[in-house]
Amino acid sequence: MLYDAYEFQRSWFASASAMATFGANWLKSQPSLNYLGGGPLMASALEVFAHAAASRGKPAFGFTETVVDGRTVAVQEEIVVQRPFGQLKRFVRDGVEGGPKLLIVAPMSGHFATLLRGTVERMLPVADVYITDWRDAKLVPTSDGRFDLDDYIDYLVAFMEAIGPNEGQGGAHMLAVCQPSVPCLAAVALMSADRHPCRPRTLTMMGGPIDTREAPTAVNTLATERPFAWFEQNVIATVPLLYPGAGRKVYPGFLQLTGFMTMNLGNHMMSHYELFKHLVSGDGDSADATKAFYDEYRSVCDMTAEFYLQTIDVVFQNHSLPKGEMTHRGRPVDLSAITDVALLAIEGERDDISGLGQTKAALTLATSLPEEKKRYYMAEGVGHYGIFNGSKWRNRIAPVVEEWMAANG
Repeated sequence: MLYDAYEFQRSWFASASAMATFGANWLKSQPSLNYLGGGPLMASALEVFAHAAASRGKPAFGFTETVVDGRTVAVQEEIVVQRPFGQLKRFVRDGVEGGPKLLIVAPMSGHFATLLRGTVERMLPVADVYITDWRDAKLVPTSDGRFDLDDYIDYLVAFMEAIGPNEGQGGAHMLAVCQPSVPCLAAVALMSADRHPCRPRTLTMMGGPIDTREAPTAVNTLATERPFAWFEQNVIATVPLLYPGAGRKVYPGFLQLTGFMTMNLGNHMMSHYELFKHLVSGDGDSADATKAFYDEYRSVCDMTAEFYLQTIDVVFQNHSLPKGEMTHRGRPVDLSAITDVALLAIEGERDDISGLGQTKAALTLATSLPEEKKRYYMAEGVGHYGIFNGSKWRNRIAPVVEEWMAANG
């Protein structure tokens, strides 16, 4: 019923958005209303509502070129591996050979991999970039089976194998943004224990919940103050018949988005008020920048119920990885097996999703890794989103990642 109610609301808002867009365009075309002053105000208000209420699908990365060593080169997307719940995508730089291979692991937490567009864009000039492009669970037929945290780790290993080794010895570099820090660290431990030839040379973890007992945030508290059964009963829904994944149990993306919007409701309201003022004043560039952010932010996807619930259990409620109790298909995940994969932990001073110390904990847990293979960087004045997007990511944080890859390449 929850999903059906949402679909009814979404359909209604889509119609209302179309009507508001029509109204805004009509008002803008009436010189007399513009002269009296009421037209721009009403048109701007309708435009803000139309944008907020519009339906959204999966965005495109949209890269066509980048600059490598001072020259502009074309960029093309290539699907390297395709699996039911996700694909490995490569951004091929035409005419560019060599360079470090980098797998960017996008979070499976309600948003599409395009949320990391800024991350990819910044690394394209210096690396051969791949990304995990996770699929919206409501589009995956039930005949394709389940997908949980163990499967996530299996996908990571398979993707690293598909990328193959870097020049010389060792696999590609790996960069995990937020939630995948846990499965990435687990995958590195398992591959290290097996002396897998494609284990990464470096693992960079950015704002990841390695040990959520450190400086718990509102997100962490929400996951621990309620019993596991509450999540099963209250946030899991069944995909309705109009989607290919009909009948699949999922944690809907719209619930995830609602939670994040509610956490910072005041900020989002102010952003839309600023959007209204930009439209009234005719500042199209500022208005378009705000719209572009929310086009991405509101583009959400579902994750399978088993993945979401296992993550709640293993990562947030039982803290299995830092306690040495996490397993992968019954096999213990031993972080002491990591002996030669260089670890970089990056945290934002103002991160309200993963508190200070949660990612840094990985460096302490890797007990067999030499200290020169560990590095910690705390980005002053940076929130969660700013760790991997925006000017602070481009100018302050990305250079640290580049240096770490070069030092351990």
